[in-house]
Amino acid sequence: MIPKTRLVILFSLIFILPALTSFTQDIIDPYHYVLNKEVQCRNGAVVSAHPLASQAGLAILKKGGNAIDAAIATQLVLAVVYPGAGNLGGGGFMVATLADGKKIALDFREKAPERATKNMYLDANGNAQPDLSQNGHLSSGVPGTVAGIFTELKYARLPFKKLIQPAINLAEKGFVITESEAMSLNAEQENFKKYNSVVPVFVKSPAWKKGDTLIQKDLAKTLKLIRDSGAKGFYEGETARLIVEEMQRGKGLISYDDLKNYSAKERDAVVFGYKGSYTIVTMPLPSSGGILLPQMMRMIEDQPLKSYGFQSVKAVHLMTEVERLAYADRAKYLGDRDFYKVPVKSLISYPYLYQRMELYKQDTAGSSDSIRAGNLAESEETTHLNVYDSFGNAVSITTTLNGGYGSRTVVAGAGFLMNNEMDDFSIKPGVPNMYGALGAEANAIAPGKRMLSSMTPTIVLKNEQPYLIIGTPGGTTIISSVFQTLVNILEFNMSPSDAVNKPKFHHQWQPDILYVEKEFPENIRTELQKMGYTISQRGPIGRTELIQILPEGKIIAVGDHRGDDTAVGY
Repeated sequence: MIPKTRLVILFSLIFILPALTSFTQDIIDPYHYVLNKEVQCRNGAVVSAHPLASQAGLAILKKGGNAIDAAIATQLVLAVVYPGAGNLGGGGFMVATLADGKKIALDFREKAPERATKNMYLDANGNAQPDLSQNGHLSSGVPGTVAGIFTELKYARLPFKKLIQPAINLAEKGFVITESEAMSLNAEQENFKKYNSVVPVFVKSPAWKKGDTLIQKDLAKTLKLIRDSGAKGFYEGETARLIVEEMQRGKGLISYDDLKNYSAKERDAVVFGYKGSYTIVTMPLPSSGGILLPQMMRMIEDQPLKSYGFQSVKAVHLMTEVERLAYADRAKYLGDRDFYKVPVKSLISYPYLYQRMELYKQDTAGSSDSIRAGNLAESEETTHLNVYDSFGNAVSITTTLNGGYGSRTVVAGAGFLMNNEMDDFSIKPGVPNMYGALGAEANAIAPGKRMLSSMTPTIVLKNEQPYLIIGTPGGTTIISSVFQTLVNILEFNMSPSDAVNKPKFHHQWQPDILYVEKEFPENIRTELQKMGYTISQRGPIGRTELIQILPEGKIIAVGDHRGDDTAVGY
């Protein structure tokens, strides 16, 4: 007979200890979570568009993972909990600086399928058909996110199965949605019905409401295939079959060969100095931010911007004109350098930029009808995440489906949304895309070509150590948002929270309109209108994520108040 005390111990071993182990391993509660906009800590921080994704990344840091491990886990959870932009069926960019000084720029942007043609979105009369480039199966490029994750993995420390498991759990068991997610899903119900051959889990009657649980069994199955077979679990086998069959049902172009032949590319990061104190590291082409950000920062570098003061008439005027000049160059010159010769060195050279600034008039708004590109010999539902770890590694990743929920087409049986990135090509010279951006031959459609992007993941070094990690969604407003946030800190000495959350503005050359957020000061609007600006109030500009690392070791992470963005740390 077993003594009573031993029975108690045996009961504890059988029932209590496994429960405790499970609790410590699964510290993410998908049914009870809160938004947290700022955290101050010393060991590591994660900030992303959703609290569950941020928590997943933080859990990985606490388990000994580095910033790359945490970024991968965060990306994968975003694909589950933030379907409007987090994804398996899209693409993106990563910029990272490692503790050993290595600078990484990883391009996992989508590509045009091999059967794509330059005029595929023109009708018989040569008229552009933007509905085809923006919605449904034909709007999808070959996805790059999964290839990107497995390229990132070589810089990670932990086994991939540990990094993907939080995403699998959340897809399989579900999570409760926020009020903003409910509103977003409800707004797309008709599109989900229109552009899908099989009704996806996002369609619900009665309507979605805050606190409902979203379960995605098909997505969990796809994630398990990736867990067990790596990138081949997505680009080959069962998932590839489901993608191709979905494309065939909706007259899309992506083939087995398109998927099997896709690869992410490591590129040379764009690295440039600012005022001798800072080194800015950002993404090269096909990110237009890799050209426009150094252009804009260099055009203001010798201007007395700090003395003008934050959101003064003079400061907004100068920054707006700098944006106008840079976006004019974007329309003419920028595209995939693997397909088109882009004059990168000239575009960011000081002599060229000094020449461009001769068009700047201190007391008058410029005119986009008269200002063109210089003479030389992305709904905005992208998403961004930042991670910093105790080892000194910094990661900035922006991923996208392009528009909100991408093409609105879910791969039947696989559970994930496909992108509508083909609209980021210039479908016809002079015809704007969904963000109003114009393009030319440099960004024309070609098989295997990567479409131009505005995604601008960025890291700022101070004394060669990470100082700022920054990025945002927002289509063409991404670059201006990153630019303004950098200026807010580097020139106006603002706190990270104010730098992220204070009202922003945006000008992209065409249309010739200065867009401002609702909270933008009325008196400044009036003065700018007197200078000749056409001003239009619009919805939120971007959802900037920011981590600041101070010299004494304190980390400040901020999630934008414009969404469910959440900062966590320890």
